Amino acid sequence: MTAPSAPHKVSEREARAVAEAAREQGWRKPSFAKELFLGRFRLDLIHPHPSGAPDDVQRGEAFLAKLRDFLDAEVDGARIEREARIPDEVINGLKDLGAFGMKIDTKYGGLGLTQVYYNKALQLAGSANPSIGALLSAHQSIGVPQPLKLFGTQEQKDAFLPRCARTDISAFLLTEPDVGSDPARLATAAVPSEDGSEYVLDGVKLWTTNGVVADLLVVMARVPRSEGHKGGITAFVVEADSPGITVENRNAFMGLRGIENGVTRFHQVRVPAANRIGPEGAGLKIALTTLNTGRLSLPAMCVGAGKWCLKIAREWSAAREQWGKPIAKHEAVGSKIAFIAATTFALEAVLDLSSQMADEDRNDIRIEAALAKLYGSEMAWLMADELVQIRGGRGFETAASLAARGERAVPAEQILRDLRINRIFEGSTEIMHLLIAREAVDAHLSVAGDLIDPDKSLPDKARAGAKAGGFYARWLPKLVAGPGQLPTSYGEFHPSGHPDLAVHLRYVERNARKLARSTFYAMSRWQGRMETKQGFLGRIVDIGAELFAMSASCVRAEMLRSRGENGREAYQLADAFCRQSRLRVEELFARLWANTDDPDRKVVKGVLDGAYTWLEEGIVDPSGDGPWIADATPGPARADNVHRPIR
Repeated sequence: MTAPSAPHKVSEREARAVAEAAREQGWRKPSFAKELFLGRFRLDLIHPHPSGAPDDVQRGEAFLAKLRDFLDAEVDGARIEREARIPDEVINGLKDLGAFGMKIDTKYGGLGLTQVYYNKALQLAGSANPSIGALLSAHQSIGVPQPLKLFGTQEQKDAFLPRCARTDISAFLLTEPDVGSDPARLATAAVPSEDGSEYVLDGVKLWTTNGVVADLLVVMARVPRSEGHKGGITAFVVEADSPGITVENRNAFMGLRGIENGVTRFHQVRVPAANRIGPEGAGLKIALTTLNTGRLSLPAMCVGAGKWCLKIAREWSAAREQWGKPIAKHEAVGSKIAFIAATTFALEAVLDLSSQMADEDRNDIRIEAALAKLYGSEMAWLMADELVQIRGGRGFETAASLAARGERAVPAEQILRDLRINRIFEGSTEIMHLLIAREAVDAHLSVAGDLIDPDKSLPDKARAGAKAGGFYARWLPKLVAGPGQLPTSYGEFHPSGHPDLAVHLRYVERNARKLARSTFYAMSRWQGRMETKQGFLGRIVDIGAELFAMSASCVRAEMLRSRGENGREAYQLADAFCRQSRLRVEELFARLWANTDDPDRKVVKGVLDGAYTWLEEGIVDPSGDGPWIADATPGPARADNVHRPIR
């Protein structure tokens, strides 16, 4: 048996190659967001708004009613915050309700809910306490059920899915103390036995959400290449009580205080080969594919947060008076309320549209889901920040302190803390920018990638040049004019007596073409250096996110109007959101070419070189001693096992 490998040292190019190999390479189905980044506004892909089957709707609504009753009767969010733990009886109650099997097929004992109703359930559970939403989401969105649903064998599904549906909690283990969004450096090893019947795991995993209480783990580990073994990062289902597994620490955070997140050590842990998910080397592809829909769980809880922020802002702003009238009637506060209301409408539009498309399975939603996660996490944080500002000093005060002096216990500061992690969870905003940008320019790289690859030969570049010439000769002329320049386009979005949403869709169409032209110009200008222009790429993605949100908002408003469900009000909210969004889009376009990226890079170099250490004088640093990154050398456990399965 080969000894476990040391932490991988890889070059930047090798790291990119690993990430590229894990991507889904093809586009077998249409994608609204992909077309948007290419300058093609395919409204037909999202309008009319897709809808769920009646049976799915009935089953989903019935479960939401049961879940709401349970949350109202059994969950004390203040207690979870105070004790930094979800009570065992609450977790067991959720198990009895079937909440751990929401996405698992009924033939395995699950509820078989659609993505739409799974998200609505997370939104509801997360509003009671965000740690409950995190518990359920980590178990089903990225834990054992989803990878097995997509890649597991029938034997694996039969063995594990019934357990996940009712009794067992699962967790997903990828991150390591020195490995975050660069999986090429993954150090946890899975060494195959000589007879091939099992693998032996050694390594340390960090930030294992649900890991402290989990019964089953999805573990990503590196199989060394050897005779008969392709090797590479591979996914395994691992029993959490296997000999050699130690949960060495239960981590504590500024928010989400009730989550069971830990540090897990593997020392000579034997895993049957039958528990390997997919072939060797497919682990990252499995993880990324799982996240295509798994990422929708975070914006679901962001939508719930927006709804709560709106409720509190409305009630408080009507009750609190300043200078003789409710503060809501002062423009400085009213604009914040308008932002919260319009943005909540838009986030729900993005989430429901993406989820319905996921359920229909006729579109590729990898970009839509990533945009929903990126946009939802950023905008929810801004809404919570505005709520704290509207509440003033009471927004900064804890709910417990408010209650102690006789006022309503409104946990505004808590929601700000709880939401902050969403900009980091499951791909930080910065990583999401790069991931989405890579997908957005996929069509360009597929035809012109060899032109800007320094390792390609001259004949390769010549062939790529001919291929790119043909593509751009057909594509570029289409970016000059389109329906967005015709005053009558999208007329069905301007019904009598309603705000004009057609004008916003024409704006989206025009600016999708402008976005594509800007991307092409940047590729022509920077070529192989394009991937280093992360500020530019981030703004490109943010523009695309705004255009997607505007499109989803208009489509949702028209759907609600056609159904007779608050259509006039929905049109008002969509119109307000689009007007707010357009201001952000104009600023982002301006900043594509007029920005501080170059001087910022010089300042960063100076900071790292120590040129500005004089600026740090005049303080004391309250940080403790110790290494920046904990030692993750494989070996026996160094601490007591704090694993706490729920029974």
